[in-house]
Amino acid sequence: MFLLRWPFCCFLLAFHKPACGWVRHDVSEVTCSQGLSECTVVAVMPFAIPESDAVDIQTITAKVELCCKENTSCTLCLLMEAEIAIHVDEDMAKKLQSKQDTEEDTQAATISAAAFVTLCYNTPPTFPACKRVDFTVTPTGLEQKVAKISLVITNPSAVSFSSIVYVYSSKAMHPRKEVVSPSLNEVCSQNRRKPIKECHVPTISSVINQKMNQVELKFSGESNVCIQYEADGRCQSWERKTIPLHSVTPCLCLQVWDDDRRSQSCPFKNMGFLQENVWRNLTASVDRGRMNDKGQMLLWNLTAPCRLEGEVWPCRWTLPYICTEIEGFRQQLGNSTWKQNRSMLWVKKGVFEDINLQLSTCVMVRLRNGGLHLGPFCSHQTARWRWNLLAVAVLLVITLTALILCLLHDFIKKWASRSFRGGCTKIGSKGHVVLLSPPDVHNDISEVCGLGSRLSSQGFSVSVDQWSRMEQCNLGPLPWLHSQLLHVKNLGGRAVLILTRKTMGLVQEWSQQHREALRAGSGDGNAPQSPYSDVFMASLSLILGDKQQGRTGERFLLVTFEQDVAQSAGSLPEPFQGLHLFQLPSQMKTLLCELTGGAKGKAEGGRIKAGWKWATLDGWKSKTKNATCSQGTIHVQCKYSGI
Repeated sequence: MFLLRWPFCCFLLAFHKPACGWVRHDVSEVTCSQGLSECTVVAVMPFAIPESDAVDIQTITAKVELCCKENTSCTLCLLMEAEIAIHVDEDMAKKLQSKQDTEEDTQAATISAAAFVTLCYNTPPTFPACKRVDFTVTPTGLEQKVAKISLVITNPSAVSFSSIVYVYSSKAMHPRKEVVSPSLNEVCSQNRRKPIKECHVPTISSVINQKMNQVELKFSGESNVCIQYEADGRCQSWERKTIPLHSVTPCLCLQVWDDDRRSQSCPFKNMGFLQENVWRNLTASVDRGRMNDKGQMLLWNLTAPCRLEGEVWPCRWTLPYICTEIEGFRQQLGNSTWKQNRSMLWVKKGVFEDINLQLSTCVMVRLRNGGLHLGPFCSHQTARWRWNLLAVAVLLVITLTALILCLLHDFIKKWASRSFRGGCTKIGSKGHVVLLSPPDVHNDISEVCGLGSRLSSQGFSVSVDQWSRMEQCNLGPLPWLHSQLLHVKNLGGRAVLILTRKTMGLVQEWSQQHREALRAGSGDGNAPQSPYSDVFMASLSLILGDKQQGRTGERFLLVTFEQDVAQSAGSLPEPFQGLHLFQLPSQMKTLLCELTGGAKGKAEGGRIKAGWKWATLDGWKSKTKNATCSQGTIHVQCKYSGI
């Protein structure tokens, strides 16, 4: 069947070169037995091969094995051994008889014959590859009439691991010997000193990260990876190095390959806690149908990441929460009956024929692994259409609302802005604001002054510690602060502390020293030295006092000009916890509303009554316009005449 003519052969070579065995270069070595000399081997085309009448191939034996040579890696070799019969014609027989009679060496040297044999092999569906062995039959061979030829072909074309190879002679042109090459697993399992390229397959490892709810894959950057549900399932290419944990099941397998080398692993097979992902991703659908004879039937469909074993049966409602099995319809879920869809999920379909749909439109599922019962899954065609219509109606309303909002975006934005401004300006009269600078000697005080000017321009009565240095020197930091807080109480408003990153560290340190001092029974500890640190640090004791009395945030609030401080609002030092923090300038309007609201609340409360007030002044002595104070041992008693 291979005796094709040369024009057709050339046509095949031109358009089907990869299928031809001679495209891949191999190395051939020939060894001849006694009686043959000058043996050489050459590759020939497997078409219209001339044959030698002097010899004939009697038997052919072959095998494929691994050949390992020095300084090279191991590769496959095809070993063919042919036993040939030598034909002696009448002229050759007379010469041999004359040789036996005369025993002359000179005459014997001339008794020889040139011959050749052609050995071919192929692995379907490729074309055969042929080797012609040329040799000379010596007198010894003519006398023996039998000889052997051994041919070793290194790296034979189209022959790989686990390949089926057919070997035959060109005369027969049909297989005389069938041989199977060793498998890659068989070769790689042997301990060999020489390296085998095909045995070095890429590997992949996986680590479950419970905290991130994902599986992290580790493999070479040049390797290709695919994931598959079940070892024989369809493999989907995967380019990411993480897999969501909810998608990982015990049947999930990973494949990694590089060039022609591929490996597969199923690392989650024995992880029972992942079985819940199979149950969560299992879906069931039930539908009604009619048979050809107009009989009723109930169709069911199960979809899951893994093939499941178990049972499914129809049931009917007997109690509000109990679905009782209808006898005689139970069906088995077998591994061999599942099919995989395009989404890589496994699908099992079934039908209950000749069933009364008036009694049952539901099915129950029992899984063999764990004995879990799932269901009932019911068919509600009317409800399904109603839910679909409701979903379409809701989607339509949302779309129309979004369209209207887009068209009225500018109008709504202006209306909201006017409402916001109006809500702040109609709250009532402005109050008194006390600005306390951060205790940082290197801090830029321009922002504090700018905030004071802005509040003053909005109608607030503003006192800034930086503007009242003379009063603080005359009264002392704490009496000055108490006098300002008295204005806040009368007029409304707040004491505003400017907060910076460095201030948070200093306050944290002050808080720790304060706790240690309280335990030791001493004072407040060492406060940081700054032109404004006395007033700022004095306010911390008052803030703690308000917290102990349940009045957190009534008199003090915080502002910052630093974004990182605003982002760390949840980790403020202990004295500042519970106070409102505003980031400027982005929250300036909100701050104005807060200050205005506080002013209104104080104004509605009315003026304070004249009387005696107590305050911890640490021994300071003061006399102001509105109060006469006398120094005490621990406290200062002040009588206010009213404002």
